[in-house]
Amino acid sequence: MEYDGTAYYGFQRQDGLPTIQSELERAVAVITKTPANVIGAGRTDAGVHAVGQVVNFRTGARMPAEKFVPALNSVLPADIRVIGAGDAPYEFHARYDARGKTYQYVIDTRPVPSVFLRNYAHHIPLALDMEAMREGCGHIVGRHDFRSFAAAHGGAKTFTREVRRCALEAGEGLVRVTVEADGFLYNMVRIIVGTLIMVGTGKLAPGDVARIRDRRDRRLAGPTAPAKGLCLVRVDYGGEPDLDPDPNPDPDSGTTDHRTGSRGRAQGAQEGRRGAWFVLDTLARVY
Repeated sequence: MEYDGTAYYGFQRQDGLPTIQSELERAVAVITKTPANVIGAGRTDAGVHAVGQVVNFRTGARMPAEKFVPALNSVLPADIRVIGAGDAPYEFHARYDARGKTYQYVIDTRPVPSVFLRNYAHHIPLALDMEAMREGCGHIVGRHDFRSFAAAHGGAKTFTREVRRCALEAGEGLVRVTVEADGFLYNMVRIIVGTLIMVGTGKLAPGDVARIRDRRDRRLAGPTAPAKGLCLVRVDYGGEPDLDPDPNPDPDSGTTDHRTGSRGRAQGAQEGRRGAWFVLDTLARVY
């Protein structure tokens, strides 16, 4: 599934506040006539977007999985869309079964920011040193303790993560930072980006990224970049799982686990978005 996170207080439900999870659960309840707990692969923060989110829920409804796509979209807000759906094994868990996620962050360095990108890119009207930033990215890749790049109130029990890729692309005044890892700490990508921006403006040397990483002190890293530039683009499950219903579901539940997102039967939708600049690519096609 995909969503524009601008109007929402993140993915996870919060009392009295609009969130992606609460909208999904409302939509599922309308369609199935019963409440459901919707589980997301990534608990994106307020203002963060997604084009490759994966969620799952259990339901006793006998509706074929593919019918959930038009049904849910008919009652969801226009800024949330289900791209594909399929049946998953009963024990499937969108978050705990994930083997990796990929996030992208977009920076707009042009003198005047595009009005169309105001909710999707962080505007910095400066010439950034791309080579220095790419060198800094190299110090992020690998298995490290990333507590220097984690928000202090994140509540993580362990800080070691494996970053498989940290890459930088630039063109026409736009810069995209892509970070792929087996897991992320709270605000990790945004703090990495904030630190790389300091490298790009000359306030830090590329080698300082390694020093900051190894000191394990959040105070040494750069500021947390704004949420609006961040997008969850992919969730990996270590190969394509069997999406047929569990042949031995809980006999007392009468439920099937449905999975929506951009994997499984929605593989084609995910492939079409892999490496895309999400809204940037969409706007380019329109204009």
